[in-house]
Amino acid sequence: VELSLYYESLCPACRGFLVHQLFTSWLVLPPEVLNITLVPYGNAQEKNESGKLEFECQHGQEECLGNMIEVMGGSFPVTFPFPFPPDPPNPCIPHPGQCLQVYAPHLDGARISSCVRGPTGTALMHRNAQLTQALDPPHHYVPWILINGVR
Repeated sequence: VELSLYYESLCPACRGFLVHQLFTSWLVLPPEVLNITLVPYGNAQEKNESGKLEFECQHGQEECLGNMIEVMGGSFPVTFPFPFPPDPPNPCIPHPGQCLQVYAPHLDGARISSCVRGPTGTALMHRNAQLTQALDPPHHYVPWILINGVR
């Protein structure tokens, strides 16, 4: 089963789905049964400011940072779940390195932080913007869930 989740890092409904539904399904299903694609972007807006891509998120800059951290975590060889603490505030956003030590010690926090601030993070967020904008039908809210490509 192919599951694609379009979401936002600070959206309470998205976090609830990730922690209480998707994670528990991931735990009980054999690895070959469920292929998960996480697309952190949601209702963000991509803007080209003087040739540089910038992102504006529904829940502010902390959410943009959270989306970027989560997109970077997914770009490395990592198994689900990437760190999604169940309750706000999300400690991963202001302190990704400390959070990774607790929730995903196998990931290199310095490498992720470097990517978040560099062109790789921007390129991955741009890709997520394109994936989100290409949804047919368009998403109306998040979490937006596709099973085998169908809403």
